[in-house]
Amino acid sequence: MKRRSRAGTLPAHIIVWLYAAVLCVPLYFVLASTVKDNTAVFANGFALPKEWLWSNFSKAWELAGLGPAMLNSLLITLAAEVFGLVLAIPAAYAVARSRSWFAGFAEKAFSLGFLIPAFAALVPTVLLAIRLNLFHTRLFLILFLTATAQPLSVILLAQFMRLVPAEIEEAALVDGAGRFRILFTVFIPLSMPGIATIFILNFLGIWNEYLFSNVLLGSDIAVRTIQVALPTLQSQTNPQYGSSPRPPCSARCRSSSCSPWPRSG
Repeated sequence: MKRRSRAGTLPAHIIVWLYAAVLCVPLYFVLASTVKDNTAVFANGFALPKEWLWSNFSKAWELAGLGPAMLNSLLITLAAEVFGLVLAIPAAYAVARSRSWFAGFAEKAFSLGFLIPAFAALVPTVLLAIRLNLFHTRLFLILFLTATAQPLSVILLAQFMRLVPAEIEEAALVDGAGRFRILFTVFIPLSMPGIATIFILNFLGIWNEYLFSNVLLGSDIAVRTIQVALPTLQSQTNPQYGSSPRPPCSARCRSSSCSPWPRSG
């Protein structure tokens, strides 16, 4: 039986390993290109570099200011995560356990947040930041990302809290526990898988956010995030896939010293 079961799963294993190999091809191309110059990347991108240009990493780090940008992204992401969970956990508990009409209305209101496209909220958000005198500040972006994370956090976490047996809550009430104590001693420990899921999803979404980070923070090196800093490594006319080798004499401008044409007065 074991041999038959292993033989039956062999095609599935082969497909999975082939799929993993296909995913490794672009990853290898990216990693190999990081230690080449532009000429080597376009000449034969899949070949191993003849000269390993490890200085590409330091050049990119300095040119784009990735150090401050990474710290800004980490600060904004963690702050929005903490504030978001502080607001979402009590809200999800109220939505999941309250039997009033207002709880149902609040859940539907949070669900409407999924229907608002980001571009529709861009202009009102910018005007609000200017009105509050918080334009080009990290504080406003933290508050904005905290608010935008609430629909997913509340709706998803409420589903986890509904799975907690009502008998446990009733036993805590009989023992004299209040709502906040029940929340912190019963629901939060039992809902840790949901909290961890929300933390991961929000972390990925906030860390990779580009549109509002670019508009609300601008290009100031002191406050911009890593997603705003990375596109500065390339220009519209000469993207830097690796380091740029010195062009040959024939490719330089006519006004250079090696040009065969005489300079005009």
